[in-house]
Amino acid sequence: MQIQDLPYPDPGVPDARSGPRFLWWLGRNQLGGQLKALAWGLLHFVAVSALPFCVGFAIEAVVDRSGARLALTGVVLALCGAAIAVGDTFLHRAAVTNWITVAARVQQLLARQASQLGSALTRRVAAGEVVAVSTGDVEKIGWFVEAVSRFTAAAVTVLLVCVGLVVYQPALGVVVAVGLPVLALAVLPLLPRATRRADVQREKAGRATELASDTVAGLRVLRGIGGEELFLDRYRSASQEVRHAAVRSARMWSLISAIQVLMPGLLLIAVVCYGVHLAREGRITVGELVTVYSSVMVLTYPLRHFEEIAMAYSFSRPSAHRAAGVLSLERATDTGGSRAAEAPSGDLYDPATGLLAPSGRFTAVVCGDPDAAGVLAERLGGHPAEDGPSVLLGGVPLDELPLDCARTAVLVQDKDPVLLSGTLRELLDVPASGEVDAGAALAAAQCDDVLEALVQGSLEAADPMDARITERGRSLSGGQRQRLALARSLYTDPEVLVLDEPTSAVDSHTEARIAEGVRELREGRTTVVFTSSPLLLDRADRVVLVHEGVAVAAGAHRELLHHEPRYRAVVTRETEEESTRSTALHDRTTSPSGKPGLPENNGLVTIEDDLTAAERDFARTGREEREEIEERA
Repeated sequence: MQIQDLPYPDPGVPDARSGPRFLWWLGRNQLGGQLKALAWGLLHFVAVSALPFCVGFAIEAVVDRSGARLALTGVVLALCGAAIAVGDTFLHRAAVTNWITVAARVQQLLARQASQLGSALTRRVAAGEVVAVSTGDVEKIGWFVEAVSRFTAAAVTVLLVCVGLVVYQPALGVVVAVGLPVLALAVLPLLPRATRRADVQREKAGRATELASDTVAGLRVLRGIGGEELFLDRYRSASQEVRHAAVRSARMWSLISAIQVLMPGLLLIAVVCYGVHLAREGRITVGELVTVYSSVMVLTYPLRHFEEIAMAYSFSRPSAHRAAGVLSLERATDTGGSRAAEAPSGDLYDPATGLLAPSGRFTAVVCGDPDAAGVLAERLGGHPAEDGPSVLLGGVPLDELPLDCARTAVLVQDKDPVLLSGTLRELLDVPASGEVDAGAALAAAQCDDVLEALVQGSLEAADPMDARITERGRSLSGGQRQRLALARSLYTDPEVLVLDEPTSAVDSHTEARIAEGVRELREGRTTVVFTSSPLLLDRADRVVLVHEGVAVAAGAHRELLHHEPRYRAVVTRETEEESTRSTALHDRTTSPSGKPGLPENNGLVTIEDDLTAAERDFARTGREEREEIEERA
């Protein structure tokens, strides 16, 4: 795989059982690139390590006054120089390619996982952690996988040089062959502590990143309540903790680097002292002494890769563990699907709650708990947070459909939709049926003032569609962002559209126009809206009350408002005491047959006779308030 061939057609199925297994899986999938880097690395390192032998042969040729041998040595030196240049150039190319392709593979895996999990990802993993995994952790993972081939080439080169020195000059070669493994393994006792410190640094950095992302996301709210400085102080404290952890980690790695410098120096001193002693005794020549001395000097270059691989693994292991943790998350339902990729049509039914949204109708759902409404909305879209019976669309379980097919059939817009930065044209560049015009969708969502604001903010854009939207639409108000997101959902024109509180941030006049616009634009399509707004509820074909996870009542808005106390309590925001009194009043004015009238008892007393003066005043006030609310609705 070359860089120009990215992205991968299929990044594969990762082994996410643990961090080391994930790294091993990545290495196996990069086998071709690893072998290429290993070959160029061997050429480079072996050529560098051959230079001392050439120098030794040249010295011996000069001592022996052999011009032919000196010329031959010069040719070999020239070849070694060319091999060093070629090997280093292509080793760097292969290493960078391996690094980038590994990072691209991991990012594709993370993107695919985020696409499959949807909103369930941020419920299981903190947003800051996801950001850290997809940025810094990806680089560290790519660094280790890329460094393996260079380390392998360096290790093979050290082994070859040791064997060559033992054959070339056994007396000094044995000293070098014994000393080099000691050099390579001298830092092993320090690696666990260095790894722990690196883990602490990464953990604190992840917390700081999460705090920073939360602070930036809520900066407008923080300024409104005067909490900006408080959160900035918290971030300063978190960043200082990261700095202290980084300094502690750097101290350990500097100690390891110092040992990597000290130990070869000691070996070099030992080789020189022993070699001079052998030369004085005439047991070795000057050329052999220079060769062994130069080899020890040159071997410090490949030995640095032992330190690098240790550092790369220490930093990449926790990164791989976190990436594997994200990639090991699974949806509550199957993503492959056992049915053909054909979007069904028909009624939308949730067996868990008993909620039914008839095909082609505008259904409003009222839940007393907003969190429960969000969970139910995701269930209707085929994104359940936990195992349970699948939602049926036209009698077909959504979890038996391929994920892309299910999402084409049912689109869910949650209560906090995200607007990506770019132009309005790019915002609406989404898969759509083609039957709804972008202008019609924007008009139905009442985005006229939003378009004017975008044009005013982008002076160079004459066409509103070319106006730029800042990151997450921060330059727009909450209601404007909400309406743009609604227009995007309407433009896609799915078979079933599920909206969770789509008008919670707009005023009542705009909300009324949006309700009418959505109803007209979605005519003949299945639309489910989770809301407690009377303006939306009054325009729905069918209203369903979900209480404690069960659909307990269904009907028209006004009918439920008069006859269902639990519905009335949610829609009119009655207090618990008011709801209790209203229920009691409803029960006492209803006969056992279910029709309004006098209580059928032997006393035959009227409601007013049985109530105290205070209760009569309260009942009268409650009736007046409810009549006023109904008139406004």
